[in-house]
Amino acid sequence: MDGPGARGAAAPAALLEDVHKSFGAVKALAGLTLHVDPGEVYGFLGPNGAGKTTAIRALLGLTRPDSGRAQVFGVDSPPRAAISRVGFVPQEPALYRDLTVTENLELFADVFAVPRSRFEERSSDVLKFVNLAENADSLVRELSGGMVRRASLAAAMVHDPDLLVLDEPTVGVDPELRAAFWDEFEVLKGRGKSILITTHYVEEAHRCDRIGFVRRGAIVAEGTPGELLQRAGASTLEEAFLAFVRRRAEGGAP
Repeated sequence: MDGPGARGAAAPAALLEDVHKSFGAVKALAGLTLHVDPGEVYGFLGPNGAGKTTAIRALLGLTRPDSGRAQVFGVDSPPRAAISRVGFVPQEPALYRDLTVTENLELFADVFAVPRSRFEERSSDVLKFVNLAENADSLVRELSGGMVRRASLAAAMVHDPDLLVLDEPTVGVDPELRAAFWDEFEVLKGRGKSILITTHYVEEAHRCDRIGFVRRGAIVAEGTPGELLQRAGASTLEEAFLAFVRRRAEGGAP
């Protein structure tokens, strides 16, 4: 695996290199390696229990790997020196339900030391971006599930991060809202932001620049959607995933 900066002048926005992590007898990560380039949307695709969330937690310093390297913008995890450049949306929304949407944004802005003089503009921008401007003064507990996920995204973006790490952000979201999320991600990419997104929705992977197929704590294949389809000789990414899993089980090349 190339080290930081090997693929260009800038260090990868996110890097995991030969990361291992076990919880007792359960091996969650088994030598997982990936990198996300600046300005790239990287899809981390695999079934539940494949190790996607553990990999994200290792990247962000929320769990300590048994071995291997994790970096954000060239800074070793936990990436305290680069944390202001990262926005994280976990599977379970990390919002205070008895506060309004704006009050939650204020808390997140304070954590990342967003100047008060800039907060009003940033909060207005992100609420418009996630289509929640009319709900700014609503209590989080009064919002629908889809609105809560939008509010979580707004909170992760209020400090204008360069890397968004999104752990299954569209689970339980209706198809129309899921499509709207992806339209928003494309806008962010157009602004030069990097996005690492975990999902088990195969159809979402087509919107990523590159995909890493994950199974049993390791990446079994990686590439653009087109490359993976061609290498697997498959017509769908689901077929491609199964083909790569079979090859791995048989000891063949991915």
